[in-house]
Order: sequence, then structure tokens, then C-alpha cells
Amino acid sequence: MRSFFTCILLAWMAVFSASAKQITLNITKADQSNDQYQLKLLTEALSRDPDNQYKFNHAQTRLNEGQLINYIQSGEIDVMWGGTNKEYEKIMLPIRIPLFKGLLGHRIFIIRQGEQHRFSNVRSLSDLAEFKMGQGANWADTKVLNAAGLNVVTTTKYHNLFYMLEGGRFDLFPRGVHEPFAEVASRPELNLTVEEDLLLVYPLAAYFFVNSNNFKLAQAIENGLLEMIEDGSFDEFFYSNPMISQALKNAELERRKIFRISNPNMPAATPFDDKKLWFKID
Repeated sequence: MRSFFTCILLAWMAVFSASAKQITLNITKADQSNDQYQLKLLTEALSRDPDNQYKFNHAQTRLNEGQLINYIQSGEIDVMWGGTNKEYEKIMLPIRIPLFKGLLGHRIFIIRQGEQHRFSNVRSLSDLAEFKMGQGANWADTKVLNAAGLNVVTTTKYHNLFYMLEGGRFDLFPRGVHEPFAEVASRPELNLTVEEDLLLVYPLAAYFFVNSNNFKLAQAIENGLLEMIEDGSFDEFFYSNPMISQALKNAELERRKIFRISNPNMPAATPFDDKKLWFKID
């Protein structure tokens, strides 16, 4: 009897697999730990689409955010992920579920080894503004930091920021809590470490974005993410992810000096009222 039902199940799965539409999505080269988190989340969300099966075609070279936006608009890239802002949501279609529960707006800093003493006496935002901060030219964070009166140095290439920091072009590299420990560990040749005392907080959500006309893909992603939130697997994915769990342990957010700034570029449609979507320090 068990064998009979197993055969029925396998037959049903074969029919489902044959009937499901096969869709290939073009995405960025996901070769960083941060990208891997978001790719796995996208894969899980889309696996819940009952009508389609998805696979991914990765770009051969890593694309910066400005390039990704252009390729999303032209249709050469189907999905990208990044911090949102008003302009992005005008030119692309956002799926308004924060991929890191807003943790992306909790910023700690990469600094040069041996320079912790320079930051341990920071007591105010004006103290923090005495230091130069490195950022990507097209990142949503850059406008936020500039609007708060902080001193920002930019480049279009992500990898350059680590070398610019070590070379003294700026003093602090703000990163989402989940990012800097892995980034420093993967660059042992550089004289860098994670700052121990400070935390800069502002509203920021990282979303998946698709072409403004690709409503079907946006709906499939949103439905999958919402299903994960409702059945608890989103939070399980988030908190059990080694990058997140280890970062929260290492960062010790509750003991840091917190500096809060506003984000004038957050769109009005941001779902701040839905508390289950957002991370809280306590």
C-alpha cells in the first residue's frame, strides 16, 4: 500500500514538474556572502510559486548598483537587490519587504587596525562628523549620510573602498551589522578591523526590485516572501543565517553608543507600521 501511494506521489510530482513553466532569470554575479543571503532568500520565495520553476543566469562580472539599475530598466537583468530610495521606486518596481528586516540601516564601521582610540571618545553626531566616511557613489546610504551633515568620500567600485580605507582616503567605512565581520575576514591582507563602540541607525530597507512592467515576477516574489513571513520561515532564515547570527553576536548592539539620523529618501509607501517586518535591538 505504501508503495502504491509513493508511486502516486511521484507521478503527481512528475506531472507538476512537466506542467510548471520553466523561467530563467538574469541576475548579478552573486559571489559575496551578502549576495548569497539574498539569492537564497529569492530562491526560497520563488520556490513557492505553484505555476513556475525558476533558475538563475548569473552575470559574468560583478555589476555596481548603477549598472544594475540600467540593466533592470533595459530588461537585461530581471531582479536586483539593494537599499531603497524615492528615485529607485519611481524607476523600478519594488517588492516592499525588507530583506534584512531593516538591519541594513544599523551601521557599524570598518576602521584601520590600531585606531580604535580615535573613536572611543565620540559622544555626539558632530563628533562623528569630524571623520571621513567611505561609500559607494550610487548607494542609497550616501544621500542619507550627506543629508545628516556627515563627511562622505565615494567611489563607484565596492572593492576599492577597502583599499581606500587602508590607504587613508577616509577613516570609517559604514556597513550593515551583518556585513563587516565577513568582509574584514575575507581580506586578511588588509590592515582593517571592526570598530567596537559606535552604532549609527537610520531607516533603510533593502528590497528586491524588478522592471516597472514585470508585475507577474514582482507578485511571485512578494507572495513567496509573505508566505515565509506568515509561516515563520522568514525569521528562521534570517536569525539562523550564519552571517546574521554571528554578526549580531559579534556586534553586541545593545552596549554600543547609538546615533540616530533620519532618512529623507525613504518613500512614503514604506511599511513601517508592519512591526513583524522589522528588526529591533531589544
